[in-house]
Amino acid sequence: MSSPVESAARAAQDSVAFRALARLGFAVNGLMHIIIGVIAIGVASGAGGSADQSGALGQIAGTPGGTVILWVTAVGLAALGIWLIVSAVRYPSRNKKKKASELVTGLAKGVAYLAIGGAAVTFASGGSTDGESAIDTLSAALIAAPGGIIVLWALALTVVGIGGFFIVTGARRRFIDDITLPAGKPGRSIILLGVIGYVAKGIALAFTGVLLSIAAATADPSQAAGLDGSLKALAGLPLGRVILILIGLGFVAYGIYCFVLARIARLRG
Repeated sequence: MSSPVESAARAAQDSVAFRALARLGFAVNGLMHIIIGVIAIGVASGAGGSADQSGALGQIAGTPGGTVILWVTAVGLAALGIWLIVSAVRYPSRNKKKKASELVTGLAKGVAYLAIGGAAVTFASGGSTDGESAIDTLSAALIAAPGGIIVLWALALTVVGIGGFFIVTGARRRFIDDITLPAGKPGRSIILLGVIGYVAKGIALAFTGVLLSIAAATADPSQAAGLDGSLKALAGLPLGRVILILIGLGFVAYGIYCFVLARIARLRG
């Protein structure tokens, strides 16, 4: 006999409405990545803006009807986050070697979507968040705390690892397992979007992890940066603006891919 929690999880995943909301989560995630990509390209061209989730949510908040869009974003991301968490627990991999890693990946993705959804609620309610300030505060607190440097190193390596995961997923086209590809040219176009998007996002995340590791190595919290700070730091490197434009285009490609996911993603349930 199943527990009330298992019964609730099964009922949710059997719900057509909840499945539709989970797919909506892919679409609104795509919108945010497109906005981040456009902001990144603008930064490379000398414009301002925050090229991260907070910047994207702020851009949405400033548009006509932005509050409604933010609430829709929050609902979609929350639904997708819950779906991924439930799926990770209910449908573990049959491959024993991959079982633990896929469980952790699914849970991490779900929690990440829930966190971004929570940020969307903050903006929809008239508030705001600052990812860079949060990273600075966290880094400073860890460096000042006993053993905090070790935690900061662990965080840095984790972020680098996540970036590497995205790069490998894109380069080896592992994301194909999660979608139902149409035949012919449309399918090849979707694969190209996925490869470009995953690799670009992975590079940005890996560079963010590198900056966190520099902060840990130097015990200097000012060296740490979130996604926005990392992209702006990247722009200051030789050929950095060109690289930043390419990464921005990659984020746009990933955003378009997420819109496609809203239709062709395989949702277990």
